[in-house]
Amino acid sequence: MTILVTGARGNVGRRVLERLHAAGHTLRASSRTPEELSVPAGVDAVRLDLNRPATFDAALSGVDKAFLYAESEGAKELFAAAARAGVRQIVLLSSSAVSGPHAGTDALAVAHAAVESALEASGVPRTVLRPGAFASNAFGWSHAVRAGAPVRIPFPDAHTAPIHEDDIADVAVAVLDGDAYLGRTLDLTGPRSLTFREQLGILAGALGRDIPVQELTRDQAVEEMGQFVPAPILASLLDQWAEGVGRPATVLDAERVTGRPARTFEQWAREHLGAFTAQD
Repeated sequence: MTILVTGARGNVGRRVLERLHAAGHTLRASSRTPEELSVPAGVDAVRLDLNRPATFDAALSGVDKAFLYAESEGAKELFAAAARAGVRQIVLLSSSAVSGPHAGTDALAVAHAAVESALEASGVPRTVLRPGAFASNAFGWSHAVRAGAPVRIPFPDAHTAPIHEDDIADVAVAVLDGDAYLGRTLDLTGPRSLTFREQLGILAGALGRDIPVQELTRDQAVEEMGQFVPAPILASLLDQWAEGVGRPATVLDAERVTGRPARTFEQWAREHLGAFTAQD
């Protein structure tokens, strides 16, 4: 059985590739620039540009299963190519925004829903993973924390249930290893609802010092964060955070799939503490 892993340099795709390789699977890793991929011995690196359908057929030829993060542009053509190749299962990394309260108008949800719809229409057997907030989003605070400056954030008391990237990878591998989850959509979170302020408190405890928090208004957040986050995505995030104030997030953690306790944000903080520590 040959498994294709897209996004092999990403936080999740890299972990999926490593786990499948350790388990002895025949693997193919794809990238727009495969010559730049660093993959384990015996893994084929192939060109697959999600915006260039001409690259699809060759990358998918002979593939039995695939772990994909697809962009809405080209998704229909990508899944049609998978159907032609006889792919028996696609595990799609999507987003919990698709099942959110404003999925019809939320830019992030609309983009992911378009990909999910294209996959369903293709007829290729599928499993959809919809993780919520990633624990790694906390890296966005690292510069301020290293500098000893206040972390400037909107809605610091908004709840999320941050999920460790290793748990997403573990779920993906468990799903790819069998057919038990064919046709299913799995919402995924971390094991506990935490506000942003509580997450920063956990990081502060691990560092052994306070991390001051400065709350931004929505307008201030748009001005500051809009410099590096596209406006539709930023609006989506701010809406989600506003609704999460005072409302603990629903927990749907990885344990129900993997059979192992989900990794906590405390564990993630310990593993990545160096990113928040000032360098001499």
